[in-house]
Amino acid sequence: MITRKPLLKGIAVFGLAILTACSGGEQKSSATGNTEVKKEVVRVMELQYQTVARSVEYPATLQGYEEVHLAPAAPGRIEAIYAQVGDRVNKGAALVQMDRTQLHQAEVQLKTVETDFKRLDTLAKVGSIARQQYDQLRAQYEVARSNVTFLKENTRLLAPFSGVISGRYFEPGEMYSGAPNTQAGKAAVLSIVQIDRLKAMVALSEKHFPFVKNSMETTVLTDIYKDRSFTGRIYRVHPTIDPMNRTFNVEILIDNREGLLRPGMFSRVTIDLDEEEAILLPSMAVLKMQGSNDRYLFVDEQGVARRISVTVGKRYDDNIEVYSDQLKPGSRVIVSGQARLLDGVAIQVVN
Repeated sequence: MITRKPLLKGIAVFGLAILTACSGGEQKSSATGNTEVKKEVVRVMELQYQTVARSVEYPATLQGYEEVHLAPAAPGRIEAIYAQVGDRVNKGAALVQMDRTQLHQAEVQLKTVETDFKRLDTLAKVGSIARQQYDQLRAQYEVARSNVTFLKENTRLLAPFSGVISGRYFEPGEMYSGAPNTQAGKAAVLSIVQIDRLKAMVALSEKHFPFVKNSMETTVLTDIYKDRSFTGRIYRVHPTIDPMNRTFNVEILIDNREGLLRPGMFSRVTIDLDEEEAILLPSMAVLKMQGSNDRYLFVDEQGVARRISVTVGKRYDDNIEVYSDQLKPGSRVIVSGQARLLDGVAIQVVN
């Protein structure tokens, strides 16, 4: 009889030898393999708060500092107009002469009453006339004199300030009717506007009311002069808030002695309200998620890139203001090489 024990023992020993050989080969491969992880090269900056001037910008239309629509107190015929649109006039210059017929009649009546009054005045001094009669004639004299003064002021229209004629609506010989005929809805023969000084009316949000004061300087920009800014100054803050839109008006004075600006121009007014601490980063450090308006950046956390969602604020030259509860002074923000990063990727800082 042939036994099978030696054969089985040999097979077992052979299999164990093969297994041992295979195991040794894997260990060697693992020992000799390259386990080094590739790191992304980046540059970082240490985050610090910076003091910035908190400002707001509002659109505004420039207006003449003063604008007057000249018109007589009563309808009448226009005798002469001494200015054309675009003429510069000085304060007190005669601009319009109205018909003087009523003025001449009033002057004749004044002379008559004045003569009678002087005669009664002499008699009153010696007690030869009743006091009541004297007072009645004196009242007539005062009324006649006041009427002449009124007609003189309203038949010869003078420039109330130095400025430029911005509108002429009649010709000599025409009748002034008193009907509204200007863009402002007012009746006028001529319009005069002051352009050496301009003003801008800006409606600010009510939340800025505690910070806006008279004499605060502002910056005025226009689309016409893109490379130049103009300085304005707040000279009037309206005391009430509009309940419809929760805004209050601010009037800004702008020096225009060079004559570059004109009433009606569109402008943007920037007002520096106060100073505060803000986080400013180079704009290239903030990335935008494709297909959305979400913004984010990466920070270095012990050699690993961590993604942080942020909200962007105002731009200051090449820097941009960001908001995030996860950012604090001392955070190492990645400012170069972040475009190819993913959250959790190992990084190597080279700066």
